[in-house]
Amino acid sequence: MISAEVVLPTVFQARRAGLVGGVSVASRRAQTVLDLRKVFPVEEFTGWPADKNPQAAHPDCYKDAIKKLKQPGCVIVATPDHLHTPVILDALAAGFDVIVQKPLCLRVAEAHRIATVAAKANRYVYTDYHKRHDKAVRAAKYKYSTGELGEALCGHAWIEERREMPLKVFGRWADQSSSFEYIGCHYVDAFHFITGLKPRRVAAFRQHKLLKQLGHAAWDAVQAVVEWNNDAVLYVQTSWVLPDSNPNLTNQGLQLTCTQGEYRADHADRNSNFVTQTGGVQRFNPHFLKPYNDWDDPAKTEWVGYGGDSILQPLHDIHRLCGVSAAERRKLIAQFEKTRPLPQQALIATAVNEAVRLSIAHGSRFVVFDGKMNVKLEG
Repeated sequence: MISAEVVLPTVFQARRAGLVGGVSVASRRAQTVLDLRKVFPVEEFTGWPADKNPQAAHPDCYKDAIKKLKQPGCVIVATPDHLHTPVILDALAAGFDVIVQKPLCLRVAEAHRIATVAAKANRYVYTDYHKRHDKAVRAAKYKYSTGELGEALCGHAWIEERREMPLKVFGRWADQSSSFEYIGCHYVDAFHFITGLKPRRVAAFRQHKLLKQLGHAAWDAVQAVVEWNNDAVLYVQTSWVLPDSNPNLTNQGLQLTCTQGEYRADHADRNSNFVTQTGGVQRFNPHFLKPYNDWDDPAKTEWVGYGGDSILQPLHDIHRLCGVSAAERRKLIAQFEKTRPLPQQALIATAVNEAVRLSIAHGSRFVVFDGKMNVKLEG
């Protein structure tokens, strides 16, 4: 889904602009490649696997694609959450920079391993937390950094998706993740991005009712209370059971109370709506990633929005890293680490994800973090 709707439209557009050259797509099944060729009939790309049986599983075919990838190049990882780490490590071992869909991974130990391998190889690993590029979030970041809002006290984030996500779109693997790990991590990262704070402890809760009745092991909803190192508290509410008729695929927003002001925004309803005979009611978010007529050739499509911006930023970063000395590459990566979700920043949401799982497994007990963001039960 994310490859067809966000990653590939952005990559193909970047190719037309001269930023990207050849494109390869690797999936477990040839059917995915066949489906993508229908979505992008005029775009050239090499597909892996090239199997006559479209449903045959080839879980390691990405390794063949990486072997054929030429320098300079990068690997974009858009696998299910629990499969990120091996692909990232294989890409790093082959000498490539990496862009990975959020979250970076699901375990702190894996995040540290990725960070260590990337540093040793002098490689760039960027986690696509696209909410950082949402101007509504960037505005909160700016006003917080100038001191206009004061210091964070408490907040509430909500991000909930229609039940089609665990039942259909991610039906093969949704039980290996959750609504919190897949989408709730956006707002953990956004809070860290806005404030610069780090989490101190977490308590989490989950409900499993509707999806259980439908024979699915994924949880209906997950909530977490995150206490940060300045005593601020963020409550994050997530679910995967919104009705199919919900006009938004994802309801989402953020509220922050600070010592000198408040931030409150609905990040889904941007007051831009369509009603059509074929599409019904559509809550149109023009800020995420939408198609428009190209200014120079109206017959062509231009994709615009923060969903693509968060992929273009690392592509531009990697372009800057190409052809420079090892010392200059190391210097640039260190500079990017200050403002980008490279492993040390992406680690924050990964740590909260792992804490959420641990808390739920132990009756919603508080989980705390050590100096390296490793998790353990409080007390």
